[in-house]
Amino acid sequence: MTVKFMSLASGSSGNCICIGTDDCHVLIDAGISGKRIENGLNTFDLKTEEMQAILVTHEHIDHIAGLGVIARRYGLPIYATAGTIDAIKHTKSVGTIDDALFCEIRPGENFEVGELSIEPIPISHDAAEPVAYKVKNGAKTAAVMTDLGIYDDATIEKMQHLDALLLEANHDVHMLEVGSYPYPLKKRILGERGHLSNELSGKLLGQVLHDNFGTVMLGHLSKENNYPELAYETVRLEVTLGDNPYKGDDFPMYVARRDEPSPRIVF
Repeated sequence: MTVKFMSLASGSSGNCICIGTDDCHVLIDAGISGKRIENGLNTFDLKTEEMQAILVTHEHIDHIAGLGVIARRYGLPIYATAGTIDAIKHTKSVGTIDDALFCEIRPGENFEVGELSIEPIPISHDAAEPVAYKVKNGAKTAAVMTDLGIYDDATIEKMQHLDALLLEANHDVHMLEVGSYPYPLKKRILGERGHLSNELSGKLLGQVLHDNFGTVMLGHLSKENNYPELAYETVRLEVTLGDNPYKGDDFPMYVARRDEPSPRIVF
């Protein structure tokens, strides 16, 4: 059975990913408006009401801006860690969400949504209890790995044998260092609970590639401290020069669009 992997938006201003099969789809985050989510899904002949669940990575507004609206309108179950659920409930802009819609998950413990097996992977980010997600259907596996300041051997192990990956390439370090952001914000982004730079993204990617690897989307780019072309070339170069048997041109790679749907990956 084929798996479909769709980015509706990916960037520092809003994130929403859809992944599924012919019969079961889930959203990973809802960081754009409900209208944009619906319009984005429509481009792939899908509707918000057809989603089986929303998987939330963490409570930052660029990941939950549209959560309250679509949860209330469509009664979609929301899967998130206990820390994230509590933080969402204390985010006024999201509004009130029926407690019955929240489904508490634990990092590292798989759960099922329809025919999808989902593993929440703990990550290092300045949020209450953030996770990334690995989604599996049969022999097909994809992951959404954004909003992590660092990675370790455990992260790398969890990312082995993927068919598709959305990987953060948030910023160019030099652009961030000389840019207009205040020093505390620069320190946060560059810290161990911040975001992956283009260079670190390439180094991480080089450690999870394999002979049957499918496609990688680079996502969650900063609007102020990165360019799509720069992210692409930096990651490609890091893979090519890295301690791995692959080159940056050995597999399909593109940058997810910040404010509109990206081409669908089918594998």
